[in-house]
Amino acid sequence: MKIQKNTLDYQDQKTNIMYFLPDLNDEVKPVFVILTHGYTADKSSIITWAIRLAEVGASVALFDLPGHYQGNYSEVYDFNYFKEHAHELFLQAFNGLINAFKEEFRLHEHFTLPATLKLALGGHSLGAMLALKALMLPEFELYEKRAIAVGLGMAPKDVVHLFDTPFYKSTLNVREQLVSPELKPDNVFPWIKEEKYNIQMVNQDIHLITGIDDLVVGEDGMERLQESLAQKNNRVTIDKPSKLPHHEPALAASYVKKYLKKINWL
Repeated sequence: MKIQKNTLDYQDQKTNIMYFLPDLNDEVKPVFVILTHGYTADKSSIITWAIRLAEVGASVALFDLPGHYQGNYSEVYDFNYFKEHAHELFLQAFNGLINAFKEEFRLHEHFTLPATLKLALGGHSLGAMLALKALMLPEFELYEKRAIAVGLGMAPKDVVHLFDTPFYKSTLNVREQLVSPELKPDNVFPWIKEEKYNIQMVNQDIHLITGIDDLVVGEDGMERLQESLAQKNNRVTIDKPSKLPHHEPALAASYVKKYLKKINWL
């Protein structure tokens, strides 16, 4: 495969992205996958997903979220702007992947047409939530598309989520310093919780993957999210591996690949 390094624009700054293009000598599929990582992490945490998919013919964009210092030193100066616009980076990444694909595979340009291309938006945890939001962007309306959300669930409204416990918050002392001050847990965690309850998605295809041993999502958090999304006429499938702890999202690579094979995209 070939890896191209580039950047995305975020306000007056840049955030990093990599495009993973399949080997021209193997079968190139009309499948694009756009991915991003979870809170306080960076693209290296899920780089296995991109590699596994590019190995079997998909073209993949994997980008760092702004304000996440392990991926880049960009800043988030306005949390409200991040809330309203961070998911739009999926669209910018998609457009960049189209350009990279056309440069590499000039005889396959027709693969990028809406009538041909299959598009998956995915991520881990925070990245998964942003992928769900991005799936509803009007620019993607004409494409056959779906979301793949790893490590994302919904806790009952009357139950204290792990994020809100004193023990978990105490473990974030170091991790909080890995992101812009505007992305501190006291800002991000309540927003994520609110988004999951209020996300506006209708008639979409969504696949949820969460490990039995994912203590952040909890025992039935994924199923609660599945039920909530299904109530809005979304088609939601799930996969629950026995070993996929929240802090090891790289282990989800085989399950992401298996899902795309199951729906005959790969």
